[in-house]
Formats: sequence, structure tokens, C-alpha cells
Amino acid sequence: MTIDPELDRAPPTQTGDQLAHEVATVLGGSLNPRRAALQLVNLIQLNMADWAMVVIPDRQTGAMMLVGDAAPTGVRIGRAGLTGRPLDRVLSAGGYEHIEGSDLSGLVPAEPFLQAAVALAPAEAVGVALTARGVTFGALVLLRQADAGFTAAEIGAAQRVADRAALALDSARMYQQQTHVAAVLQQSLRPPTLPSIPGLRLAACYRPAAENLDIGGDFYDVLGGDDDWLVAIGDVCGKGVEAAALTGQARQSIRTAAHFDRDPAAVLRVTNSVLYNPASTQFVTMLCARLRPDGTEVRVDLATAGHPPPLVLRADGRVEQLAVYGTAAALVAEVQYGAITFRLSRGDTMLMFTDGVDEAWGSEGQYGLERLQKMLPAYAGASPEVVCEAVEQDVMEYLDGTAHDDIALLAVTCGS
Repeated sequence: MTIDPELDRAPPTQTGDQLAHEVATVLGGSLNPRRAALQLVNLIQLNMADWAMVVIPDRQTGAMMLVGDAAPTGVRIGRAGLTGRPLDRVLSAGGYEHIEGSDLSGLVPAEPFLQAAVALAPAEAVGVALTARGVTFGALVLLRQADAGFTAAEIGAAQRVADRAALALDSARMYQQQTHVAAVLQQSLRPPTLPSIPGLRLAACYRPAAENLDIGGDFYDVLGGDDDWLVAIGDVCGKGVEAAALTGQARQSIRTAAHFDRDPAAVLRVTNSVLYNPASTQFVTMLCARLRPDGTEVRVDLATAGHPPPLVLRADGRVEQLAVYGTAAALVAEVQYGAITFRLSRGDTMLMFTDGVDEAWGSEGQYGLERLQKMLPAYAGASPEVVCEAVEQDVMEYLDGTAHDDIALLAVTCGS
């Protein structure tokens, strides 16, 4: 935004303490750092300065994000060229820097911000540190035309405003970082794509919990080669980083164990041994199925560690609930798991799911296995993608907007 230097500056409408309180109130309602920075700039320009911008460095990339009316979406520049300049001193040491005159580049280093600032020259510029929780993470830059410069008391007021703004901005930054970490961890719990397996068709569906900041513990995986494959689905108790860490351990343990022996009972036994921690109360439910296509059929060896068994939707519409049992992993040091064997014929589908499906809670109570079994026959002979989509849609309609747990589905259909 270019400001006409001929316009008189409006007098401050609030004292520094009043403005600091308003800044804390307004910015505290935003969890988006860029939006919060723009709100701060607007409040400053209404009450304390002719022009303002916020500078927030990215510690990972070394770049700096400049936010203000001149470029509402922000401008990213490198910090390397600022060494020894006033803005760099504020970002490095905290405190403030005060410069006067026509050369404002020491505190306003990039276009279009510099052009907007130069339109006010000669001017006074003050850069004050944004410091929260003992760390300086940014700077607030304020400009006034030279005939209405900053007094020592006004610089002190700007610092108090910056201190209150810093807490809100830092909270927004932390929330954004936490959201990003959650998204990355959540994505790591699922393979990006399902493999193409001759004689089989696979599909999966994953819908995170309604509280999308919580990292859930649902996962699935498919691994193997040639005509010998292992599919697994599981759920770690709890949420958050601890659950995500255990989920990662579980997936890696399954992959390592299956590299040597794809017998599902053996995979679960090894995984349980690795995950067991007497100092922890966390546990994992898992379902492992070994798939060996053979002509028009698939031999399936199935074992469970406390996870609900899959449903088998036959091509003629019959739905079978398999009887297989086993203790959840990580509860006791040693467990012997048993496996059952059955076959999928052409058009048959094995549907594996987590408790976000059968334990989904709507206005009529729990969704339940009975409802799932009743809706599946209509999709006999359908592709695994259609089966997964139909189940997900039915569960979401049953929930009718209420909060839900993570939902994971993995369907295996016999036939290319």
C-alpha cells in the first residue's frame, strides 16, 4: 500500500497499554500466523504509526517472511544480505533499532515494502523485537513521517505492544507447526499407494478423526512380492505423538518380521515382542492376512492381535464373519498367536476395518457390525474401491456430523 506523504498522520487513538491489551485480544483469536501479523499491522497503523510490517524468519530455510499491507500474502527474502544491518541486529539480539532519514532499507529490506516506506521519507523507523518464551522470533517495524517522529516513551509503548503481540503470534506459529507435524505423521502411517498384485484388486480408505489436530493410531500396510503378500491393519490406543510413535514402531516391526517370514501368526508374535514395554500401558490391535493367489482363488492365512476379524463378502451376496482370536500386542511379553485359513474365490471381497467403523456413535447409538453386515450384500461383486466408498459413506451418514474416531478400511477382492 502506498501512502500519500502529504496526508497528515492521524493522532494515536489509544495509549500504549490500551493498544497492547487490544492487540492481545484481537490476535489471540487467530491461529494463522500471517493473518495475525496482518491484524497487528492494521492495529498499529490505526493507532501508533503511519506504516508497519512484521518480519518473521524461517529458522529452517534461513529466509524471512515479510507481512504487511504492501503485500498481504507476504514476501519471502533471504536473510544473508542483512548481516550487520539494523533489522538483523533486532532479530539476532532483541531490543530495538531506531533510524531516521531517507535511507530506510536498514529496517525495510525488500520490495514492495521498501517502495511503500520510501513514499513516507524522510521518516523515522523503529524496529522492535517480537520475543516470546525467551526467544526472539521476529520483528515489528513502524514508520512515521519525520515531522511526527517517535519519542522515547512511544518507543517504549511500541515495545510493550510488541511483547503482547509476540505471545499471540508465537502461539499461532506453534499451532501451525503442530498441525504440520500432525499431518506429516498422519500421512506416514499409511502407504502412499497400494501395489498392483496379479490376481487381486486392493483398495483402501482413510478418514481422520473430526478433531484433525489429534494424530490417530490407525494404520494399514501391504507388502510382499510375486505370489506371496501380507496385508495388515491396526489401531494404537490413544492419540497424539505417543500414539504416532508406537504406530511407526508397529509398522516397522511388521515390515521387518514379514521380510523373513510372512506367516501372520509369526509376524504378530515378533511384533508383540518388539512393542512390549512393561513401563507403558499402550497397546496395539492388529490384523494380518497372508495372501497367496492361485489361479482363480486366493489362499488367505489370517491372524489377529485383539483386532476385529474381517468380513468376507462373497460374490453371491453372503457375508461371513470369521472366527479368529488373539491378544492385543504390547500387553504381555510373550504371546502365541494362531492363524486360520480360508479361500477367496473370484468376486469375493475381504473387508478389514478399524473400530472407527463399527464403534461409530450416532444419534441411534453405535453403528455396529450388524448394520455393516446388512449393507454389504448390495455390493456383492463390486470392486474393492466401491465397497470401501460405500462403507465410508454409510458410516458418515450415520454419524450425521458428530465427532468420530479415525476410520480405516482395506478391501481385498479376488480377481484381476
